[in-house]
Amino acid sequence: MKSIRQLTRRAALLAGLAAGTLALPGAAFAQAKEVTVAYQQIAGPLIVAIANGTIEKATGYKINWRQFESGAKVATAMTSGDVQVGVIGSSPLAAAVSRGVELELFWILDDINEAEALVVRNGAGIAKPADLKGKKLGVPFVSTTHFHTMFALEQWGIKPSEVQLLNMQPNQIAAAWERGDIDAAYVWDPALARIKQNGKVLITSGELSKKGKATFDGMAVQKKWGEQNADFMAKFVKAVADADASFRSSPAQWGADSANAKAIASKIGGEAKDAAEAIKLYAYPSIEQQVSPAWLGGGKAGGAAKALQATSEFLKEQKRIDALAPDYSVFVTPKYAEVARKLK
Repeated sequence: MKSIRQLTRRAALLAGLAAGTLALPGAAFAQAKEVTVAYQQIAGPLIVAIANGTIEKATGYKINWRQFESGAKVATAMTSGDVQVGVIGSSPLAAAVSRGVELELFWILDDINEAEALVVRNGAGIAKPADLKGKKLGVPFVSTTHFHTMFALEQWGIKPSEVQLLNMQPNQIAAAWERGDIDAAYVWDPALARIKQNGKVLITSGELSKKGKATFDGMAVQKKWGEQNADFMAKFVKAVADADASFRSSPAQWGADSANAKAIASKIGGEAKDAAEAIKLYAYPSIEQQVSPAWLGGGKAGGAAKALQATSEFLKEQKRIDALAPDYSVFVTPKYAEVARKLK
């Protein structure tokens, strides 16, 4: 996709209502307090906030939650205007903004850390990285794991052409794994937990990030919609930040038998024990860390902006995008988190 698609008629209507710019027959100007938010099968405090309705209570908006299997699909939905706010990994976000889609990263949902990993199947004959040559490796293309797959191969001196890379969604990876159709996969939970049962981790995203190319899951908003609904955005961020803080302060309340773990499993699938284990693999930056140069702050020198730049360079090398944006910091904003930090 090389240009911004126009909003669908329904999305345009909602945007107009949100801005208070459409006159309704027999009524004064009105604001439609409704939004569609995309989330993924990523275990974390956000999922609990979705399950218990705290974000709706905090914002006063009707929220239509839509689950997607990958960030690439979230990007497509946001580009079309069907989704206004969405959970999206650093790789699909980089691809979208490089193509000119006006999105803003406003929250780091998680530092992926150990929550994404390259796993090799037991019995596939892979004891070391070099053994990947000639093997079938499943990975969702244009995802954070695709980015780190290619980076890992580069680190190991393996040419991409020496591995059979297969573009597969997480659920397809889990099914193919159980059939023995693939030898390795780079993916996230709940699929990651399933394939680990009959495989071993070769490398994690946490290890690769330490080599200079970090990945993260973020939350992005259609720029204009966010500006028109700034109060919602700040309250939304505050609710998510509070959920993250709850986990950081009381991790014991997120164990396998906890209501929190059960709520996550009920929303994204899998077992509560797997959700409890998955949460511990991520790192959740505090709101103070979010607005600092480590993540959303700092302009071009900010952590998120630099990560988007590096990821976009990778995508261009892979011919997934045609050109780089001149400045990736314009797609990152700490403004909603800065306001949220002051809310009680």
